[in-house]
Amino acid sequence: MVLGSATSVPLTVARENAGRLEARVKLGGDPAMDKETARRNADETFGVLDDRYLAARQSKWRPNTGREIRRHLTKYAKSLHRFPIAAVSQLNISNLLDTLAKESGDATSNRVRANLSTFFSWAIKKGIDLPKGNVASYTEKQKENSRARVLSDGEFKTIWGACHDDAFRAILKLLLLTGQRKSEIGFLRWDEVRDEQILLPGARTKNKRDHAVPLSDAAKEILEQFHADGRTHVFGRYDTGFGGWNTAKLELDARIAKAGKSLEHWTLHDLRRTAATRMADLGVQPHIVEAVLNHVSGHKAGVAGIYNRATYDKEKREALNLWADHVMAKVEGRAANVLPLKRASCRELAARYF
Repeated sequence: MVLGSATSVPLTVARENAGRLEARVKLGGDPAMDKETARRNADETFGVLDDRYLAARQSKWRPNTGREIRRHLTKYAKSLHRFPIAAVSQLNISNLLDTLAKESGDATSNRVRANLSTFFSWAIKKGIDLPKGNVASYTEKQKENSRARVLSDGEFKTIWGACHDDAFRAILKLLLLTGQRKSEIGFLRWDEVRDEQILLPGARTKNKRDHAVPLSDAAKEILEQFHADGRTHVFGRYDTGFGGWNTAKLELDARIAKAGKSLEHWTLHDLRRTAATRMADLGVQPHIVEAVLNHVSGHKAGVAGIYNRATYDKEKREALNLWADHVMAKVEGRAANVLPLKRASCRELAARYF
């Protein structure tokens, strides 16, 4: 090992340094290897390893999952990129997550924390020396409050009326009319729209199960305003699915405020919750609402789900038609054409399903 420049390091200091290094060697150490390891660790910054991680794992994630993880590690954790990964401390991570919780909410903070923990775990498995281990996993998880926001008729009418004539407008309306997730509608493909329904493959659904979504007349009318013209996706400027969710949502909220409308904070997922809750209010049975949402819970969870493979296509179509008529009646200021369903009694349900 080079102990330093002969013109700048006094001989006595060089001898002392050499003595300490010799003692470490006699104890089984390898000072030269330690120095090389330290140099290599300094070159392995968070940002460099982040690029390697994303490149290595991208093919294993669904497109939406990959975009979210890239945003979390590249955008939200950008302040960590310049540090050698071994130098990133639990305090660094904790401060970052606290800031995210204040600015973007507890849920975002927790999602970023989970992705940071997975990233550090990957680095350790790749042989990166992290003296403190997976520091992200030691941080405190934020307590998330389950949202229960359900839009009233007047609120979704206000949102509907403030929509511009663009792709985001169509997506918003389809989210309300179908009750599906924003990724399922925002990245809708033309080959998934056929036979008056949307047929989502398991690769694009949260529970990995194929899912059929019957289209009401109102939903079909919205989709008919778009044309394939050789495109793969229904929405999106560059034929990759819709992007710019946050900007479009902020612009919509600004238009609502400018129009003098008062609207409590709402999210796109509230449209799904609204559709589910209001369909139940209209008399749609809970298991049919679950079928519309593609939920695997309740009557289809556990052992019951193994034997009950019913897809309830007819019932789902009736439920979505009922809901669409209610929505359009409120939006257009008219009376609904279809009466709410009469809730069946336990005796009637037993006779129908068992």
